[in-house]
Amino acid sequence: MPLTGLHLLLTYQCNFECDHCFVWGSPSQKGTMTLAQVQHIYREARELGTVEWIYLEGGEPFMYYPVMVRAAQEAAEAGFRVGIVTNGYWATTPEDAAEWLRPLFGILDDLTVSTDLFHYDETVSPQARYALEAAASLGIPADLLVCQVPEGAAGYPSQPKGEPVESGPIMFRGRAAAKLVEGVARKPWYTFTECPYEQLDDPGRVHVDCYGYLHLCQGLTMGNLLEQSLVDIVRSYDPQAHPVVGPLLEGGPAALVERYGVPHETAYVDACHLCYTARGMLRGRFPEVLGPGQMYGESERG
Repeated sequence: MPLTGLHLLLTYQCNFECDHCFVWGSPSQKGTMTLAQVQHIYREARELGTVEWIYLEGGEPFMYYPVMVRAAQEAAEAGFRVGIVTNGYWATTPEDAAEWLRPLFGILDDLTVSTDLFHYDETVSPQARYALEAAASLGIPADLLVCQVPEGAAGYPSQPKGEPVESGPIMFRGRAAAKLVEGVARKPWYTFTECPYEQLDDPGRVHVDCYGYLHLCQGLTMGNLLEQSLVDIVRSYDPQAHPVVGPLLEGGPAALVERYGVPHETAYVDACHLCYTARGMLRGRFPEVLGPGQMYGESERG
């Protein structure tokens, strides 16, 4: 399994609380990496020998700016290509945005700015435009990540025609599975016979959080870096033997609910909606591969 990308969830905390967030990010969310944890992850990545990219994400990584900058610097020094994903809240003017980005000059290979009607009142916010302008002035490659509002989603206007959509339709996992399904068209549960978004049998990248979990998909893990080395986790990963990945590879979310007799509705918005809902009900049975609680909104439910 040639794992080439590690995406560090530097924090679960975020200044926004978007309805489509995979990781239930919010101002009240807990869980942030220390520099020691970041450095441990880099040592593990070097030992594995196949990792090329390090991405710093969240939550919102700019909320922990000094740690984020140091993490980016050390990743570059270790020979990794470096990316950051941000909502751009800090880009209040092009000039100010340039000051935020200046310490990342010569280090950052990609800046991805999330902007859409979940984050702001317009699809491409002024903050996103300022961030791109500042990045261009510094020679930092940058682009937008725009998630399309689902047709019929309650409480949201239809996205204007002609607006940019970089990432296409959202995936109904995380908070979206709880907050955005009302009013959206559904299909019979048994039609979701494959995972359309993740290469679960041969992932090219995984996310890692401050608790050590390696996420194949948000809330679906292949191991824990606090318990095993990355080399051992990758070497021992057997997709077919994984209690959740195995059924998903056999027949998608429909096979997962059939394998374990998970109660289900007659229809779901997409494969992620069925899979994420089923995984939530299976957490008590497979806590070692379905977690942590943040990924299932437990901190918001109390």
